[in-house]
Amino acid sequence: MKPKSRSLTSKLLLAAILLGMVAALWGATKKIDYTWRWNRVPQYFLYHAEQLHKVPFDGQVAGITTKGGDAVIAITGDNGESRKVTVAAESLRVDEGDLLFEGDNLGASFTWKAGPLTTGLWTTLWISFVSGILGMILGLVTGLCRISKNEALKGLAITYIELIRGTPLLVQIFIFYFFLGTVLDLSRMVAGIGALAIFSGAYVAEIIRAGIQSIPRGQTEAARSLGMTVPQAMIHIILPQAFKRTLPPLAGQFISLIKDSSLVSVIAITDLTKSGREVITSTFATFEIWFTVAGLYLVMTFALSQLIGWMERRLAISD
Repeated sequence: MKPKSRSLTSKLLLAAILLGMVAALWGATKKIDYTWRWNRVPQYFLYHAEQLHKVPFDGQVAGITTKGGDAVIAITGDNGESRKVTVAAESLRVDEGDLLFEGDNLGASFTWKAGPLTTGLWTTLWISFVSGILGMILGLVTGLCRISKNEALKGLAITYIELIRGTPLLVQIFIFYFFLGTVLDLSRMVAGIGALAIFSGAYVAEIIRAGIQSIPRGQTEAARSLGMTVPQAMIHIILPQAFKRTLPPLAGQFISLIKDSSLVSVIAITDLTKSGREVITSTFATFEIWFTVAGLYLVMTFALSQLIGWMERRLAISD
């Protein structure tokens, strides 16, 4: 069989498998008699918020002018004070000359606001970003200590790595929030980011250690023969090469960090996962929201993997 024919056959097979999975999912939902309500999902990303405008004092409507879709209400108070209030024309509740009392409804204005899924997505993004940066710094320092000749630094690094890698992240979040957070008076956001950073740092440390040790020892000796100190050789010769080699596993670790960040919802941080649960509580659109949340996590991780792939190609060209 020719290569083109094999490629076409493989693509057709892939399409058939994907269609079969979609059909199986559809059939499963039909069996449980579930009504899909995808039309309700967009409002949880962006919605038209209504803001009611109340009369600030007793008075009278002196005049109403229309500007486009807005109505400007001129109010004259019994005490001589005057004020203008802008509402949407369609929501206007008063007429010119009406007597008003404090607290009466004049109308409403509408503005676009971010929904809970959008705010949860933003929280997940910046928590992952901050904890990833802190984890990278902590991992680099720990990785260098891990290969240090100083037994105290090496022992501390090994203890930290084994302790963090040997316990579940969920347990670490609970300990960090309920114990350290209480002792150090930390907010839940700081506790969540700290737990994720410490967890990520342990894995990054082992990746960095492996990358440094993969560089031939002769390069360090050559750098020393040129008059470089050990720190200079590490910064200018070893670490740049180690970074290129460790980029794929580092990418995998940061992709996992984005997904692991969903666990901070257990300490009441309103990330994407918790926002999804809150929406489901009020709408009962279980499948639609969870599929949407899963899709958003997929978009984030896919975008990061594409960025890392682009960096790998750029670094390969620079070699």
